[in-house]
Amino acid sequence: MTEMSSNLKDKLDAAAFRRLLSHLDERKDVQNIDLMILANFCRNCLGDWYREAAEAEGVALSKDEARERVYGMPYAEWKAAHQKPATEEQLAAFNAIAAAKD
Repeated sequence: MTEMSSNLKDKLDAAAFRRLLSHLDERKDVQNIDLMILANFCRNCLGDWYREAAEAEGVALSKDEARERVYGMPYAEWKAAHQKPATEEQLAAFNAIAAAKD
């Protein structure tokens, strides 16, 4: 891999994160349960990771504030506008993955 300064790596990481958020914003049809089934993380996980990173830097950030960064709006608003009830198939797939972890 090309030698990069820590500052450049941080800049590229931040750009990739912003691109991921933009991509997820463009794909509101992709439900969190779909992300969990396919990739074992979802928008809420990203919010948790963002909050943990802020705390590591001494910045107090609530779960709701971190989720708003990821969703681009308050989570409750996003959920009401875009989240659909999980299908039986989605729940079965999610539960099968969860059971395999145990």
